[in-house]
Amino acid sequence: MTIGTDSPISNSSQNPSWEFETQLLHAGISHGARLLNLSEFGSFYSRFTNACRLSILPSLMCSQCADCSVQPTVNVLQNRMAELEGGVAACGVASGSAAVVMTMLALAGAGDNFISSFHVHAGTFHQFGTLAKQMGIECRFVDSQNPVDFEAAIDGKTKFVWVESISNPGNVILDFKALSLICQNKGIPLICDNTFGCAGYFCRPIEHGVDIVVHSATKWIGGHGTTIGGIIIDGGTFDWGKHTDRFPQFHDPKSKLWERFSHRAFAVRCQFEILRDTGSTLSAPAAQQLLIGLESLAVRCERHAQNTAELADWLQEQPLVAWVNYIGHKDHQYHQEALKYFKRGFGSVICFGLRGGFQACARFCNALKMVIITTNLGDAKTLVVHPASTTHEHFSPEERAKSGVTEDMIRLSVGIEQIRDIKADFKQAFEHITEPGEIRKVNKGKIHLQNEINRRLYGPSACL
Repeated sequence: MTIGTDSPISNSSQNPSWEFETQLLHAGISHGARLLNLSEFGSFYSRFTNACRLSILPSLMCSQCADCSVQPTVNVLQNRMAELEGGVAACGVASGSAAVVMTMLALAGAGDNFISSFHVHAGTFHQFGTLAKQMGIECRFVDSQNPVDFEAAIDGKTKFVWVESISNPGNVILDFKALSLICQNKGIPLICDNTFGCAGYFCRPIEHGVDIVVHSATKWIGGHGTTIGGIIIDGGTFDWGKHTDRFPQFHDPKSKLWERFSHRAFAVRCQFEILRDTGSTLSAPAAQQLLIGLESLAVRCERHAQNTAELADWLQEQPLVAWVNYIGHKDHQYHQEALKYFKRGFGSVICFGLRGGFQACARFCNALKMVIITTNLGDAKTLVVHPASTTHEHFSPEERAKSGVTEDMIRLSVGIEQIRDIKADFKQAFEHITEPGEIRKVNKGKIHLQNEINRRLYGPSACL
């Protein structure tokens, strides 16, 4: 079995005539795989190409390396995601968190640094601020939207710049193109967590100068909240050959990644070095579930966007709602950036504040009957969470303020239910806010949502 080819793979789709919605169902199943040239896999898979649903296929052992094997089901997911995002190759991993850490480890080591927007997912913030530090890697957070401030933080030891397409939960959108020019001039890749971009449906950062894209596939890609996974996508746009001194790992005489794989070298390093050493493997059943989710992504996201736009307008009219943060509103701080980089809509996440602050949020969450309280996002069902007491509980008050997380904030991931039913559930929950007496137990300014979840799942001993 031959892994890879000597010729670089272009960014063009294997099937350029297919529209995005068609790629969701059919991309990545051709015999000529993008990341791997699987000559044996071609004949093996041909027995299954007439099936309506991709089977969970057994792994194939790599004849060049006794330590790795090729998983055909995962490979189809990787290839499909690469096509959807306009990349050249991808690596499927066990979770979005694994995708973040593996990307960091593929590029940086002890003594190196990288630049990250301060406005990133809380889990990513902790990985960069704590885990990276334990590994001797410095993360330099930039609490600014000005590309010049990112440039000022870069030095000779900087390995990459990290941003999100839409920050979670502040809905901050940075200027990809301006940052890309800076990164190109400095000889480092620009990386974007595009989870909120929904597999390229709303946003394709590679088209705007981003070199590497990551996703938490647990969210909109799956869409059902049953399967955890992550994806790392190599845009094929960064020339590792020009920066031998900064990135020697791609020029090691043993692996010869750049010489052998050219513009796919980053994805190959993630797959056959970092994934092998960390064990963050995506299982075949998980890959199948994510592929099934992808098939309905376009129709889901269309409904997500419609419901979100209508609900954002409706929330602005509610007396108990103090403010609404939705990038689709013309007066939003980042609306112009959204128009520049987003198509087909503005995503499906809203943040809003309730008059009455923390107590109002507690009463509101407790009173919901249909809408689910959870820290997840991107489900077909509507989800809410109180970030200050859950996702950002470990942040200092100053860090929460910088992130835009306030005591009165509710983060809302809008589902695809009938919009009238979502409004009705919110309306009846709003009515409980003004009722006398405490509904939810409050201890030291926290809504113990995670304790309640743990108690339901594992019993009282699991509570913090």
